Amino acid sequence: MSSRESTVEVRIRSSLDYTDLVENITNNLTFLAGCDSDPAYFIEMAVREIVINAIRHGNQYNLDKQVRIKFSFDAYKFEVQVQDQGNGFDFEHLPDPCDPSNLLKSSGRGIFLVRSFMDDFSLTYVPNQGTEVKFVKKLSRS
Repeated sequence: MSSRESTVEVRIRSSLDYTDLVENITNNLTFLAGCDSDPAYFIEMAVREIVINAIRHGNQYNLDKQVRIKFSFDAYKFEVQVQDQGNGFDFEHLPDPCDPSNLLKSSGRGIFLVRSFMDDFSLTYVPNQGTEVKFVKKLSRS
């Protein structure tokens, strides 16, 4: 993989029917980027989780709204930006999924997990545009 950056952008409707397609695209791009199996797995899991959140929570399954997924990678890092067209949420006060009162809940761990295995993570709400989640995985080169 050269140090030159490659970028791929995908837009999907707000339907979970597209999650397997996005996962396949992610898998192919991590291969092109030369990712080892562990970083590739973490990137693929993160993309799937954040895209599902964008469809479910951000756009609330509204088929008139899109989710934009932008992949950028070079020899040193793999970056993903996922943007929905929703109304945003208070991400400063997300419940702690490790709190005993939340342990048995069926949701609420995605952002926590993505934060834990990515090297950089940010959430930004842009009024009238939606929430953008950006995360980066550094790629080690032997």
